[in-house]
Amino acid sequence: MTLFPDQGLGMAAYRAPSLFQPHHARQALRDAHEGKIPPLAGLYLGLSTVQTARYISPMGFDLVWIDWEHSACNVETMTTMVHEISFMSEGKTIPFVRIPSHDHAAVGYALDAGASIVVPQVNTVAEAKHILSATKYGAKYGGTRSAPPYRLIQGITDTPIDKSKSIHENQNEQAAVVIQIESLEGLNNLDSILTEVPEIDGVWLGTIDCRVSMGLRWEAGVAPTEPEWQDTVAKFKKIVKRHNKPSGGFALGPSEKMRMMGEGKAMLIVAVDTVALVGMVDELKKAREVFSLPN
Repeated sequence: MTLFPDQGLGMAAYRAPSLFQPHHARQALRDAHEGKIPPLAGLYLGLSTVQTARYISPMGFDLVWIDWEHSACNVETMTTMVHEISFMSEGKTIPFVRIPSHDHAAVGYALDAGASIVVPQVNTVAEAKHILSATKYGAKYGGTRSAPPYRLIQGITDTPIDKSKSIHENQNEQAAVVIQIESLEGLNNLDSILTEVPEIDGVWLGTIDCRVSMGLRWEAGVAPTEPEWQDTVAKFKKIVKRHNKPSGGFALGPSEKMRMMGEGKAMLIVAVDTVALVGMVDELKKAREVFSLPN
């Protein structure tokens, strides 16, 4: 039984009756956007392994972002990671999967696993319509998603949140769909995308890809200052605000920097597995100094 908003339970308040189903992530994002709960604080997993997913699951993150787009991760591994995060966190963490493409099958695999999705490189209204169609069941809802007969067990794991609706109608309302705008083309079409595809739940400005597409250099830890980039960010914020859509982004570093990066966002990445691992280089450097031979 869902108990949202929060009531002190974190994301467990948004879980479905069965952990085989997606959380009601759409509502969680909306509640965070409206200030009913704090922004969702997430962990980005760039190194997609089942062991990592299992280990971090009880740590208390609101969401975990599985990067299926840029990792050597097959469908079975992705599915197992989603299950580990949902089950090992006891429903306290929402799994998000960044799918590798707009392919209908990729969308279905992630949703069938019980995840919400992040969709990269959305540039046109047509692409957005295709993606949303692939996420929904039933022509009534503009959907072309195929109902998986064996993902949920009849009478056991298919209990709907809202019992006045079918399990498939319920699932249309559960998993969140977040699109990434990663080019000027996508940004220039964003107003039309959100107008014609209002079922999109959140928007994320993909800084690295967008800057690369603009011919601008990207360096980790360096705050961009180019006027054209400032104009790009301002335009993105203006469109998202006009449509009253939740947005997401990274919020890393010391408290003040984290607060600045996360301002106005409903979905935040506050920790990254690869960044944490790179931090071990400092420990190695310290060890070299401690145990260096005398001159």
